[in-house]
Amino acid sequence: MILRNLMFGLPATLVCVVLQVTFAYWSVRYYVHHSIAAPRDSGIWPLMAAMLIMMSGTILQISLWAALFVGLDEFDEFYEAVYFSTVNFSSLGYGDVVMTRPWKLLGPLESLCGVLMLGMTAAALMVILQQMIRSHRGALEPPADGRQAPPAQGP
Repeated sequence: MILRNLMFGLPATLVCVVLQVTFAYWSVRYYVHHSIAAPRDSGIWPLMAAMLIMMSGTILQISLWAALFVGLDEFDEFYEAVYFSTVNFSSLGYGDVVMTRPWKLLGPLESLCGVLMLGMTAAALMVILQQMIRSHRGALEPPADGRQAPPAQGP
């Protein structure tokens, strides 16, 4: 029974890793590209866009786990499978909906996957915030020649 759960859970986790890396990469790339193209404008809007891209990736991963659960005939409705998947992926673990005994191990496997993927999202957001701080640091530091820095532009 454990091997059968691993046979379905590990490939689902691998797909999530590929999706997460892809969405995180494109989010960071989008933000860095935008901050280079318009350094004075690299504020909250590109950060929000990057967050929405990563959130879309998370929703896609949750939906893929839910589709797996429906495909295994654990849930009749996709909505119920998405609810169960979201609770597991976010590691909330309400316990109000449980899978049948043969597939019960998929819940904790999805939870482990979710913790890793959400951790990667947090790491990608930290990279973006570090880039944001780096790009704004120059506006805060006085010039090396002792002249007064020009006044900072609005947000």
